[in-house]
Amino acid sequence: MILACKNISKSFGTTQILNNVSFHINDREKVAIVGINGAGKSTLFKIIMGELSHDEGEVIFSKGASIGYLAQHQELSTDHTIYDEVLSIKADVIRIEETIRQLEIDMKSVEGEELERMLNTYTRLTHQFELQNGYAYKSEVIGVLKGLGFTEEDFDRKVATLSGGQKTRVALGKLLLSNPDIIFLDEPTNHLDMESIAWLETFLSNYNGAVVVIAHDRYFINKVVTKVIEIDNTKATVFEGNYSDYAVKKEQLRETLIRHYLNQQREIKHQEEVITKLRSFNREKSIKRAESREKMLDKMERLEKPTTVNAEMSIRLEPNITSGNDVLTVSGLTKSFGSNQLFSDLEFEVKRGEKVAIIGNNGTGKTTILKIINQIIDADAGEIKLGAKVHIGYYDQEHHVLDMNKTIFDEIQDTYPNMDNTKVRNALAAFLFTDDDVFKLIRDISGGERGRVSLCKLMLSDANFLILDEPTNHLDIVSKEILENAIANYTGTVLYVSHDRYFINRTATRILDLTHNTFVNYIGNYDYYVEKKPEFELRYFGISAEDPHTFGDAKGNILSGLRVNAAPSAPIASEIISENKQDWKQQKEEQAKQRKRQNELKKVEEEIHQLELRDEELNALLADPTIFSNSKKLVELTTEQNNNNERMEELLELWESLSE
Repeated sequence: MILACKNISKSFGTTQILNNVSFHINDREKVAIVGINGAGKSTLFKIIMGELSHDEGEVIFSKGASIGYLAQHQELSTDHTIYDEVLSIKADVIRIEETIRQLEIDMKSVEGEELERMLNTYTRLTHQFELQNGYAYKSEVIGVLKGLGFTEEDFDRKVATLSGGQKTRVALGKLLLSNPDIIFLDEPTNHLDMESIAWLETFLSNYNGAVVVIAHDRYFINKVVTKVIEIDNTKATVFEGNYSDYAVKKEQLRETLIRHYLNQQREIKHQEEVITKLRSFNREKSIKRAESREKMLDKMERLEKPTTVNAEMSIRLEPNITSGNDVLTVSGLTKSFGSNQLFSDLEFEVKRGEKVAIIGNNGTGKTTILKIINQIIDADAGEIKLGAKVHIGYYDQEHHVLDMNKTIFDEIQDTYPNMDNTKVRNALAAFLFTDDDVFKLIRDISGGERGRVSLCKLMLSDANFLILDEPTNHLDIVSKEILENAIANYTGTVLYVSHDRYFINRTATRILDLTHNTFVNYIGNYDYYVEKKPEFELRYFGISAEDPHTFGDAKGNILSGLRVNAAPSAPIASEIISENKQDWKQQKEEQAKQRKRQNELKKVEEEIHQLELRDEELNALLADPTIFSNSKKLVELTTEQNNNNERMEELLELWESLSE
């Protein structure tokens, strides 16, 4: 065991954040700490690291354990380059190397006892150098930097000129290379693109020490961790397994707690009814019995009502206006910023009901595409065509649609004045704003909470085509699940940019990968994309899972992975576009077949309905006494009914076939 937390409690004023939180972490164990925003996850980290005092309890590390910690925000201020700053973590190895090289020079000019002494020192230092992976430390540094998304052109950039997210990546690189016995990472994936996150997953999974992460990236948690510690309502609960295991066990636990709570509530109600009945007899013995039961009831340890936020707070989206089948058609789209060409000659379509995810590395132009579609910026070339009755709803990361001086409640009600107070509250509750929370000023709430208000406004609009830019950023896991369910059940059309692979996996029906200045189309979710991408890139870009990768692991060993040999030539690019068009053609044909089946199904259902109505009329006519005296009419109606019954059988068989 490398860490034990025993009965940690912490309050800020009258607000209890943590209450008797206890858990332990074993050597080499990979652990995630999860919980809603504000649950106390970062507070717990700061207490463990000694940055914040705790009211009660103790934190115990194993003797001599080395510790590494990465907070969410880093303020590195140095004139070092990125490479030199990260290389500085290897200062001890570099000093040993310099001493070894100097000894090699000095030993040439000495002999006797002095040479013997130098040889002994040389042997000892060489052994130490090998133990510290000295022969590979430079490739190790380069591998980590590239793994975290820095190119060799970035290596000479000054750290002081970097953005906050880039500084965090530099700090993460230094931490990983320091190789401590236990690493604490607070939202490590926030500033990484998909390839860098995948690299970090592999690095941490193979890491020789313990890892503790605070993360909302469920796909990342699934890949890395073997234990989940949930902070909920000031308490900590430990779940063995990854995120999927946790989600199943959490639901089972929640159901058990609810069942126990409801059973106790029934028992309390029963006892109260018995007490009331005994008192109503107004006899000495009955009153004593009532008092005895009251004492027992007072001593009962009342169970807290379990949190049921997932069950109660959900939203179903239905656009008021149905768009045409062709929602968006983009052709020849090209955009550059100066000499940096993001993409050229992009062509794609979005059909009604699709949920399309745009993915790709940072800086490839994903958000730019959304802004061009929304006419926020202009394209250099190309055409964007919206279909009939298409109404766009746009969600941006900056939340420009919000008035910072309004309360959350007023922001919704002023936008939708026809909604009464109850409907406004219900809508906000679906995005986790309840009770007095709805009267908070928007300027006073967190970025994640502003994101939820923006999403609430968007979901209530008349839009039938949602365009979302990183909709899950800053959302906690519960909020993400609510949004996922809303998108998955949405009957309109969605186009979004996201790095959240779990979210993509749950919601996307198609993925557009923006790579090598063009789109590659994958008709499926994120797991399908992961399965098919190596096959596609090997075919067109000379990328192989067997090729050596430029990334190194924690020990400087070369990892296998995907490597781009060269940019695609013009004929290959042409072939990619041709294949994508072929994919579109096949998809259009399939969609046309589906529409034809749906139309036929509708016609069959209508004919069945008409036959049922006619059958009711025929039954009424055949029950009419006047028909019995008219044999010709009786035969005619009976024949019609028999024919209708035969036709009904045919239609029902056809309906079953079309439904399948």
